[in-house]
Amino acid sequence: MSHFAQAPDPDALIDAPTREADRYPTLSEAGRRTLDFMREHPAAPIFRNHSGNRLTAQEVESLRGYTQEVLAATPGWPEGGQPPWLNDFVNHACRDVPAYRGYQPLRCGGGHGAGGQAFEALPTICRADLAADIARFVPDWVEVDRLINFRTTGTTGNPLLIASHPLVAGRYLAYHLRALRRFGVEPRHGSGQVGVVLLGYQRKCFTYTSVTPLMGESGLAKVNLHPLDWHAPQDRCTYLEAMAPEIIAGDPISFAELLSLTVKLQPRALLSVSMMLLPGLRQALETRFACPVLDIYSLNEVGPVAVFDPAVNGHVLLQHRLLVEILDPSGHRMPPGERGEITLTGGFNFCLPLLRYRTGDYAALSCAGPTPVLLGLSGRPPVRFRTAQGQWVNNIDVTHALGALALPQFGLHQRADGSLTLRLSHSALALGPAALLALRPLLGDVLMDVQAIAMQDKIVQYTTDLVEAGA
Repeated sequence: MSHFAQAPDPDALIDAPTREADRYPTLSEAGRRTLDFMREHPAAPIFRNHSGNRLTAQEVESLRGYTQEVLAATPGWPEGGQPPWLNDFVNHACRDVPAYRGYQPLRCGGGHGAGGQAFEALPTICRADLAADIARFVPDWVEVDRLINFRTTGTTGNPLLIASHPLVAGRYLAYHLRALRRFGVEPRHGSGQVGVVLLGYQRKCFTYTSVTPLMGESGLAKVNLHPLDWHAPQDRCTYLEAMAPEIIAGDPISFAELLSLTVKLQPRALLSVSMMLLPGLRQALETRFACPVLDIYSLNEVGPVAVFDPAVNGHVLLQHRLLVEILDPSGHRMPPGERGEITLTGGFNFCLPLLRYRTGDYAALSCAGPTPVLLGLSGRPPVRFRTAQGQWVNNIDVTHALGALALPQFGLHQRADGSLTLRLSHSALALGPAALLALRPLLGDVLMDVQAIAMQDKIVQYTTDLVEAGA
């Protein structure tokens, strides 16, 4: 896919057509030259995959209007109330989505009425519900032949197949532009230039080149900074300098690797997605590259949710058709300013309309300013693990190592002495020996044991006592 910054998870597996005409329906000769430049540069990495925007000319024009709508809108809702679009959204979902068809619809503007119910009375759903049968959450009217599916491992160890569409992928651009505009950055790169480079740092990574039609077919390249994906280590610097991207997107682990390179770049902004960006790393990146570093809270299920703004010391909401609730464990709303689980309704993915989706992430919500702000967001921190040989491996590589096993949930913790505890759900404890065997080639002959996960919905999947393990 070719939206402004690719789907949040770096190990997303995208069903892309094999013919160039299908991947790029509106590709011009200038766009083809840009693709050739990115793929055929002498220092280019090993691109292991193909992707594309799959957008028709009519859809590109539709996205131009959508982007302007997003940039002009103001996220939020009346204090103590609900957004005006909520009732129609819920009632359409109850009519069109098999998973919600048993829900009683809402009536009247306040969410109450004869034969209806209050919005707060609707049940909540969670990642496990989506993982069990994602097809039940896709509206009946969605064209199956245009669906895009990609898989994400997330933070719980529960693989999740996401239903999407070329238009949905194209909509990411609007929200990243909105986030950039908040920091005074208006992307300018167009035809013949590389607008965005997406970074990964994994032993196995989905990599490709593409173009972005809404940015004049500017180039987009997803590259893996792991040395195994390059013909020579120095090629990483040579290639990135030749691309000279206006925007660089990645996660804290890939950005930490970028900091270790002697590359000379002048990006106008860095976008960090997928994991929690710690202040120390953000400051180091801002100092090195002399540009804003945006920490975007984003989920594969719903796209970019909020961007951190130091001026308000919190994550400012980005989507104007997304309702955020903060719930306690029993599903009741927390008062403003009190922490609870982030729960989402709405979103721009019409293939996956969400009703009261519990994310497993935690924050407090403030609506005191013009735009709601998530305070004290607790997301997904990056973790490295030290091998028996003293090397470091990415937590995503751990996910890949265990990917062949039917583990509904797992976690890995490294103690200060380097030993490891693999945590498995009770139903998967029998797979413990196989899981340890799968981890040996990655981590070496370190002491590892297996423990059961306490009964709960979501855990912090990767943890460590080693201070130097943070990216």
